[in-house]
Amino acid sequence: MSRLMRRGIALAVIAVVSTGNLMAQEPAGSRFVDLSLLVAPEYPCTWPQGWPLFQINHHRKIGRDSAYNWDILSIDGNTGTQLDFPPHSIPRPGSGLANAGPLGNVFSEKAPAWQFGGEACVIDCRKHLDAAPKGRSDLIKKETVMAWEKKHRPVGPGDVVLFHSGYSDKYYKPLPAGRRFLADPLDNKAPAWPDPDEGCMEYLGTRKVMTLGCDSPSMGPIPDLAEPVHIAGLKHGMMWTEGAIGLGQLPATGAFYCCMGPKHVGGPYTEARAFGVVGPLAGKLNESFRKKRVVDLSVPLAINLPVTWPGTGAGNHRHPYLKADLMFAPNLGLFHHTHMLDSHCGTHLVPPSYALPRKGFENAGYSRDVQQWLADYEKRYGPRSTSDVTTEQVSLAQTCGSARVIDVKHLLGSTARQDWPRSPEITVADIKKYEQKHGDIKADDIVLFHSGWSDRYFKPLPEGSACLADPLNGLREGWPAPGPEAVLYLARKRVRCLATDAPTLGGVEPRRALMTYWMLGDQGMVGVEYLTKVGDIPANAYFLFAAIKIRGCHGGPGRAIAAY
Repeated sequence: MSRLMRRGIALAVIAVVSTGNLMAQEPAGSRFVDLSLLVAPEYPCTWPQGWPLFQINHHRKIGRDSAYNWDILSIDGNTGTQLDFPPHSIPRPGSGLANAGPLGNVFSEKAPAWQFGGEACVIDCRKHLDAAPKGRSDLIKKETVMAWEKKHRPVGPGDVVLFHSGYSDKYYKPLPAGRRFLADPLDNKAPAWPDPDEGCMEYLGTRKVMTLGCDSPSMGPIPDLAEPVHIAGLKHGMMWTEGAIGLGQLPATGAFYCCMGPKHVGGPYTEARAFGVVGPLAGKLNESFRKKRVVDLSVPLAINLPVTWPGTGAGNHRHPYLKADLMFAPNLGLFHHTHMLDSHCGTHLVPPSYALPRKGFENAGYSRDVQQWLADYEKRYGPRSTSDVTTEQVSLAQTCGSARVIDVKHLLGSTARQDWPRSPEITVADIKKYEQKHGDIKADDIVLFHSGWSDRYFKPLPEGSACLADPLNGLREGWPAPGPEAVLYLARKRVRCLATDAPTLGGVEPRRALMTYWMLGDQGMVGVEYLTKVGDIPANAYFLFAAIKIRGCHGGPGRAIAAY
């Protein structure tokens, strides 16, 4: 196949849709709808009252010192589109604080995966937009929900009630115009966002609705009802999206809605990615979530876990995952907090621009070693391409699809100690052997390599050094990883996303790792790295991954789940 043909396959925009069961290709007519705010420094994505500002630092760029683009993020769970969990307002049991109870322990890492999504029930609240005085929120009453139920159907378990006012659509703009989104209402210079009142929350609690969402920046009416409304809902075990956008793109009922974010240990809230699915696939996903048939595939993030690339030798590590406490909340008995982390921390996305330079890059700008590796690569596969495709440009349809889990555990222990650091290579033969038993891999399937690596070695440090640091430094065998030939084989089948339960798709050998990432980028493919519990994915499952929508990011922390 010519390079031009391969590039054509890679760049084709293919709708991700499915028929029959969740394992089949999607039916024509289904589509993914991105419902997330863009996170960027010039947008009002940070809460403007004392919270650390969102920052992205392009710390290393492709050149003599690095073969990759990688970033450092400073971000907190109240940034952009976000998720609130019960501990946002419910104190931990035994704290002696008002409203304390068991739900005060249901932080981000303990939230059940089935609660991230369900059937969208979009309630039109646009009459409430700009209907209140300056500095106040117009209140959405339970009667609004009841009127929607009379017109459509009763809401209940498995539904996601979405309050659509159009607020984010109208006011989420680059600063200074973006001050109208948050700062001006808080300064009593403009009407605030519409939100449900306590009675509305209590009513939804009686209906056993466990997941909500709004296109307001908070599920908290101002000036004085934010905390009462939070408590009224979170005491039922609810969780909800704040800061969605574009909810009017969904029908009143029938669509699938999902919102999920990084798995911060002890996180009462998290930055998140919200999306919908419209069409035949939506019904299948709605059924899976309603029946709680969902598996969480993301590793937890904590400072004592091996979630950050440690590198080899001094000075070659990436920014460690850090949690910074701020603003003690006496009503909860804990600090609010923000995080600093590498954009490839934990479960994350690998876009093409991670390893591919921008157009105009001179290959002589690489180090001598990388120039030689590139010469070897191009001799075999043709000229390496360029890319400026960063995380926010990767379609959600590309990171979601029918799960094809290839067991590669047989490769563990297949390398010789004297060859370390070395990763066993996942080859075309391994993939063909899987296909002989399970059927051909099809276009837009998500191929997941199951080595069991994270299940075995992802443990608190120092024991967790076996997961990343030890293999990189040749103290033990590396994790199984595909070579460029395996990537090319799958690309020719029009697979657009590869995933692994190991830390990376590249493995521990720098030369082969870079060739694997070049091939992924050349084919327009993306990767999802550092999954866990991939062995728990049953047959006929549908894989869902969403990274935070950060502009210009060369990685992207996110969440992965599978529905069946």
